[in-house]
Amino acid sequence: MQETAKSGGKGKPDKKSANLIPGATGDWEVVVGMEVHAQVASASKLFSGASTAFGGDPNSHVSLVDAAMPGMLPVINAECIAQAIRTGLGLKAAINLNSVFDRKNYFYPDLPQGYQISQYKQPIVGEGEIEIDVDGEAKRVGIERLHLEQDAGKSIHDQSPDYSFVDLNRSGVALMEIVSRPDLRSSKEAQAYVTKLRTILRYLGTCDGDMDKGNLRADVNVSIRKPGDPLGTRCEIKNVNSIRFIGQAIEVEARRQIDIIEDGGTIDQETRLFDSVKGETRSMRSKEEAHDYRYFPDPDLLPLELEQSYVDDLAQHLPELPDAKRARFIKEYGLSAYDANVLVAERENADYFETVAKGRDGKLAANWVINELFGRLNKEGKDIAHSPVSAAQLGGLVDLISAGTISGKIAKDLFEILWTEGGDPAEIVEARGMKQVTDTGAIEKAVDEIIAANPAKVEQAKAKPSMLGWFVGQVMKATGGKANPAAVNEILKAKLGL
Repeated sequence: MQETAKSGGKGKPDKKSANLIPGATGDWEVVVGMEVHAQVASASKLFSGASTAFGGDPNSHVSLVDAAMPGMLPVINAECIAQAIRTGLGLKAAINLNSVFDRKNYFYPDLPQGYQISQYKQPIVGEGEIEIDVDGEAKRVGIERLHLEQDAGKSIHDQSPDYSFVDLNRSGVALMEIVSRPDLRSSKEAQAYVTKLRTILRYLGTCDGDMDKGNLRADVNVSIRKPGDPLGTRCEIKNVNSIRFIGQAIEVEARRQIDIIEDGGTIDQETRLFDSVKGETRSMRSKEEAHDYRYFPDPDLLPLELEQSYVDDLAQHLPELPDAKRARFIKEYGLSAYDANVLVAERENADYFETVAKGRDGKLAANWVINELFGRLNKEGKDIAHSPVSAAQLGGLVDLISAGTISGKIAKDLFEILWTEGGDPAEIVEARGMKQVTDTGAIEKAVDEIIAANPAKVEQAKAKPSMLGWFVGQVMKATGGKANPAAVNEILKAKLGL
């Protein structure tokens, strides 16, 4: 967990005053640390063979180990170990070849053992870092640790007026708890951090990052201080399950703490819940410390000892990660940093773009993927996996533009046909007579007719060359948008003497 003492001492205030929060007694700085719980992508649980599939009838994915039946012993899931190591490598973190599973003791009805198997002093992954981008500025956020632990079950309170029920389907599911340093200084930075972390996990295939299903959730530690002062007392906002709510919770909690201190009060270290409907945080319980959980090594599990060769082999087979892909897109395809960021945000989107851009004009491909495809997908609430236009089809459309076969306007009409009807782009253009008119004779004829019909406009254009655009529009209209725009401009300038 993020401990205030670990990051104590005086610190320099951040350069940007934009992160400071105004109060009655001056500006305040918010300090945020994150504990993100990411469900490990694996078919079975951390210490049993029970299914991790989402849904299912209550208590249908429960083994005797998960239910803590007498005499049942945990057996480590090797894939969960591999997934934790892959994640650590993706976070540029130290992999600890020797780690220990501990028992974290506390009572709750959905925790059948009366303890959670977790890691405390010797986690599987040590210090690392994530680079985030906020308003065009890069910032490195320290990772303190990543440890493996089992999830608890779920208490259900709305099925009966007299009883609460317990569903143990999640009990024993493997979680990676990824703990950041208290390096974040605004709600926006915290949101960027979780977004980037989720992207890395999805690239690695170690967690699907589905916050709606609870597969990624965050405990947000918030404190305030005057810029340059020692760290203040923190409060932990528990189980925030959306990036939007993370931002809102930080803003609300920081303001609550400022108001208390400026009224002469003090902040109690505690765990709080965020109510997104009321837009407030409320007290849940006083914050426990490590000694309250009576951690001790689990006697049923031997220390976990890894070979360096095993870690090296996992490292060799990691996919290209977002930062490396972004740098390559900028270099290889000549993209702007902004476009590259948009394209690498999701692995599937990046793969789609690469298929479209392969052997083609990268900037043109990016323009069509980002503006036309992503815009339409967002409008219709679809993701890339359900795009009606395949990467091969969009690549074919880009080919037709590059070859001068169709104009930009015709390309948009073609995209609409591909979206609603499908088909081969080249065949559609041929069958429907959508080819761009490049015959200068035909264009010249249209230009002559427009000039002859608009003598007053001709005089205006000679006095005001910016009027040329009106003539271009008229010619394009007369040719059904098929005339080559460059040829139209050239012929018009010659005819009008511009």
